[in-house]
Amino acid sequence: MLRYTARQLAYMALTLIGVSFAVFVLNEYAPGDVARKLLGAYATQEQVEHLTRELGLDRPVLVRYLEYAGRLLSGDLGQSLTFKVPVAEILWDRLSNTFLLAAVAFAVIVPVAILFGVLAGVREGSLGDHLILIGANFISSLPEFATGVFLASIFAVWLGWLPGTSPMTTGGGWSVAAQLVLPVLVIALYDVGYLIAMVRVSMASVMRQPFVRTAVLKGMSRPKVILRHALRNALIAPFTAILLQVNYLVAGVVVVETVFAYPGFGRMMLQAAMAKDIAVVEAGTLVAVLIAMTTQLLGDLAYRLLDPRIRLGR
Repeated sequence: MLRYTARQLAYMALTLIGVSFAVFVLNEYAPGDVARKLLGAYATQEQVEHLTRELGLDRPVLVRYLEYAGRLLSGDLGQSLTFKVPVAEILWDRLSNTFLLAAVAFAVIVPVAILFGVLAGVREGSLGDHLILIGANFISSLPEFATGVFLASIFAVWLGWLPGTSPMTTGGGWSVAAQLVLPVLVIALYDVGYLIAMVRVSMASVMRQPFVRTAVLKGMSRPKVILRHALRNALIAPFTAILLQVNYLVAGVVVVETVFAYPGFGRMMLQAAMAKDIAVVEAGTLVAVLIAMTTQLLGDLAYRLLDPRIRLGR
């Protein structure tokens, strides 16, 4: 396992280098001019050219990338042209907000998905199974922006119980906890249906295995059979999918963050991409890729711990 982990870490380093170069080049040839976006549509061509030279954007791409890579290795992520602060400052600030949102959503999604997935799987084909499966498919098919607008219309506009936006400040009279309710609810509704279906299929398959029938025939009660024998085996297959939700919760909730004006990582990346803020886009992409690869590695290692029969590549 140590050799496998070391090899995967080496692959991660090579991947980060390749991704950083690819993103740098793609930003260079993407439509739009950085200097023009900064100065506005009414700036003269002379002003645009002067700012381009001042920012060093008239130099070859490879030269600028090597300079960027050198600064990156020294811990300097650069300066954000959009937010007017060091990239590290805005990046960690927005990441902390998204990590908070992701942690609360994850704490809601996983227990709910396991509970309803197990309830449906242990009674495959029953009325309860069909109702849970239909409900899971329905909520997972709703677009996030539609669910967000619908819930905000009810709880913020009509009832007035919750804030319609989540700027993560207490100046508007709403607590941070209240501001998290609607974004977490939208994410949970969108994501939990998929995991319920996965847990349900895995649980139904395990309940048909001979060792489960043997345990029942020996006189063991059904709850004990489910908790002691079936549940652990049923969670092996969905476990990787559950871990991979971390990547979605960090880098994939840009729609939710935009709908609720949440100052998170995804919304920051959208704003930076629209403004061609290369330093922020580059650093944010590397963080997103690192999170994705790390969760994949942790999933592989945990998969091995759950089932010792599994052998990781040597």
